[in-house]
Amino acid sequence: MEHRGFIERARATEKIKDGLKNSPITAVLGPRQCGKTSLAKPLVTRNDNLFDLHSILDRARLEDSNFRVLDGLEGIVVIDEVQEKPELYLKLRVLADRAESTTRFLITGSASPTIIRGVSESLAGRVRLIPLSGFNLDEVGVTDWERLWIQGGFPPSYMRELPQESLNWRLDYIDLFLRRDLPALAETKMTDAQLRRLFLFIASAHGQFLNHSSLAQNLGVNYKTIQRHLEIFVGAFILRELPQFHANLQKRLRKAPKLYIRDSGLLHALLSVPTYQALASHGSLGFSWEGFGIEQVISLTESRDTDCFTWSLPSGPEVDLVITKSRGLFGFEFKAGDAPTRTKSMTVAVNDLKLEKLFVIYPGKLNYSLDDKIEAVGIENLPTALTEVH
Repeated sequence: MEHRGFIERARATEKIKDGLKNSPITAVLGPRQCGKTSLAKPLVTRNDNLFDLHSILDRARLEDSNFRVLDGLEGIVVIDEVQEKPELYLKLRVLADRAESTTRFLITGSASPTIIRGVSESLAGRVRLIPLSGFNLDEVGVTDWERLWIQGGFPPSYMRELPQESLNWRLDYIDLFLRRDLPALAETKMTDAQLRRLFLFIASAHGQFLNHSSLAQNLGVNYKTIQRHLEIFVGAFILRELPQFHANLQKRLRKAPKLYIRDSGLLHALLSVPTYQALASHGSLGFSWEGFGIEQVISLTESRDTDCFTWSLPSGPEVDLVITKSRGLFGFEFKAGDAPTRTKSMTVAVNDLKLEKLFVIYPGKLNYSLDDKIEAVGIENLPTALTEVH
């Protein structure tokens, strides 16, 4: 049973249209099933300008002509899942450099740790990169935050009315990633059982500092194998790695990055948490809220991954998320309780990092000031509160 109604993604569509207007190539990158195709297809000028590289027919159209079929096309050309044929990058570079050409290419890509490097290196100066994740609060409506948190932002998961149907979709997604996508991305000598245990270990350490050596020992593999697989998961938009923010401070910082499963719905599937009621009594409640909030803030502020960090001192003070903006640094803490209060850790962070502001995001409806620089923000007010961060 599908969720009633159509969810418009106006901001994402406008960003794509702006890219098409100002760049010969626009690349929309994100995980499989996050909605890239649904946004791209309506923009194609005519049917002959659409190439779905998961389609045997469309792949043949390109391969049989040695990509020359693209030469005479005008208007907006959409190439879906471009990572299936990375040799297209060089062809697109030639087409983008044609004098006075008004043709625009919209490409989408997913599930490849090399796609961003390939696009950036081959199409440097010719491409507008637009990251896309699942739905955010601005798109689904702030009153639906519980559903978005539990079921995640992948449209096929969020749109399902019955929690069990949504959970089944997410379990299938994880299974397909491990059995189909991962072997296509890189050679792995880990067994299916080891890969699934790796995913479960990552889920149990969500939002924490993962000990790679301990994990390698538990799985019976070496440290480099774990590191390589984590890099693949990050490149496939499954994991987010938040590095430590380093300012000109005398205090010693933690060096390890924090790891998060980017979609909260996938996290809950791995933890066998099907409903909000089950999560409320689960030991990972706080970490789940933290990861969910981080993804929402990054999406709503349209922040680049390279501008997002975590910060912590061995002595205790920490900030879950630090984002660098032209106006300065903004900090974000995520508290799953009903009424967060100011802590010594928050004060230390504001003073040491010289934060423009520290937002404390909690699952409530009211905003209230904790001091001049610290504000508690109810999740339903998050999109409005973040307008000053852009």
